[in-house]
Amino acid sequence: MSSFLENDSPSNLAEYSVSELSGSIKRTVENAFDQVRVRGEISGYRGPHSSGHAYFALKDDRARIDAVIWKGTFSKLKFRPEEGMEVIATGKVTTFPGSSKYQIVIETLEPAGAGALMALLEERKRKLGAEGLFDAERKRRLPFMPKVIGVVTSPTGAVIRDILHRIADRFPVHVLVWPVKVQGEGSGDEVANAIRGFNAFDVGGAMPRPDVLIVARGGGSLEDLWSFNDEAVVRAAAESTIPLISAVGHETDWTLIDYAADVRAPTPTGAAEMAVPVKAELEAQTSALAARLQTGMGRHMDQRRQAVRALLRALPSLDQLLALPRRRFDEAAAGLGRGLELNTLNKRRAFERAAANLRPQVLSNRIAEKRQMLNERIVRAERRVDRLLSEGRSRISNADVAMRGVPGRLLAHTSRSRDHLANLARHSDTAIRHKLVQARGSVVAHDRMLQSLSYKNVLSRGYAVIRDDEDRPVSAASALAPGAAISIEFADGRVGAVAGEGPPTSGGSPIASKRAAKVGTSNDPSKQGSLF
Repeated sequence: MSSFLENDSPSNLAEYSVSELSGSIKRTVENAFDQVRVRGEISGYRGPHSSGHAYFALKDDRARIDAVIWKGTFSKLKFRPEEGMEVIATGKVTTFPGSSKYQIVIETLEPAGAGALMALLEERKRKLGAEGLFDAERKRRLPFMPKVIGVVTSPTGAVIRDILHRIADRFPVHVLVWPVKVQGEGSGDEVANAIRGFNAFDVGGAMPRPDVLIVARGGGSLEDLWSFNDEAVVRAAAESTIPLISAVGHETDWTLIDYAADVRAPTPTGAAEMAVPVKAELEAQTSALAARLQTGMGRHMDQRRQAVRALLRALPSLDQLLALPRRRFDEAAAGLGRGLELNTLNKRRAFERAAANLRPQVLSNRIAEKRQMLNERIVRAERRVDRLLSEGRSRISNADVAMRGVPGRLLAHTSRSRDHLANLARHSDTAIRHKLVQARGSVVAHDRMLQSLSYKNVLSRGYAVIRDDEDRPVSAASALAPGAAISIEFADGRVGAVAGEGPPTSGGSPIASKRAAKVGTSNDPSKQGSLF
């Protein structure tokens, strides 16, 4: 096709397509400037793009060239580029055919020193920061739902339209706009005066006082945003009693007002989003919370019902509840007979042990001890009575001797005292006799008790005590050997006898056995007879 055009053209010049011409220029530039070193100040740097590449420009006081750092090279840099930094870039110059622009593709980057504006900016930042204007303690929280919003920005341009549109979409409120210049000479003073002017509004006055302020401007270079690095603007933002949002430039643009403001927004639209909540979202959230509350209450009631049903299922039946008590009752009933037998046996053994201690000898010893104690008390009582009588007679004698030398006028009184002493003596004799009577009654009572506990009362009812040849009571027939000499004690005396062989004839009465026995009437053991 090219040949066809060349043949039909009246000129001898070769004809190129746009792509061919752009490609030729690209190759020419790349061959001529394959490796160059350029010194300049970084401008328009916004950080790496979402693709990972970094786009910005290098400039000096007379010219400007676009620059790009590809993603692979950017990750290998020893330091990250910053806005306003003076650097030395090494790379190759190439063109971009799509827009007929040329740019330098940077392969290495090294700092050459900070620019004049950046140096001034850092110095001002250090100065104002030392005064405490950037301290976090000075910053205030934004109101959740402001009624009036004050905006300091240019009245023309996309910034104010974006803010108003975003506020109207999210939560329509009253917006006051203070128009100012945002670039050029005098713009910093206008912004500072606008911030102070909003703060001068009276609460409840004719002009409503804003609840929050937004200072906004679109993106630009360091020179374009320099008004918001002005010291007057920073001080006005720090002095503001109304919470202030700084929305200057894009997310990567930083100015000094961002440090002094209460909140920094990445963009003016972001500032509008920070200032007011979304009404629809609040309504939806309220509805969702109400629905969640209703659902939660229903779920809670369902869980309660299920828990009650589970508890009902977990409750045992009546038979299960009574199974263990029934079993215990049966076991107790089964062991009741054995327990009674065992208890009876234990009681019998205890009775036998107690009965073994109730021997006549024990009783006799206790009675003898009591009789001896009683005799001793009687002797002590008689001695005390004699002593008291002797002391009384002695006192009477002494008093009589003492009274003999008393004058006549005291004889009557002495006589009365002597009568009183005689009465006392008689009373003491009566008390002593009464005490002796009580003591004799106690002795008689103890004697009666002794007689009632004595085994001789048992003998008087027809019983007898068998004793062996050593005069020890015999309580069992197995303790006697056939032909052993024994004595039988009755209530009226003892008789001797000899133990026979074999039991007595069954069916025989005790009287017949007694008659059949050879019994002696003497208490002499040598004249004992045989009972069998």
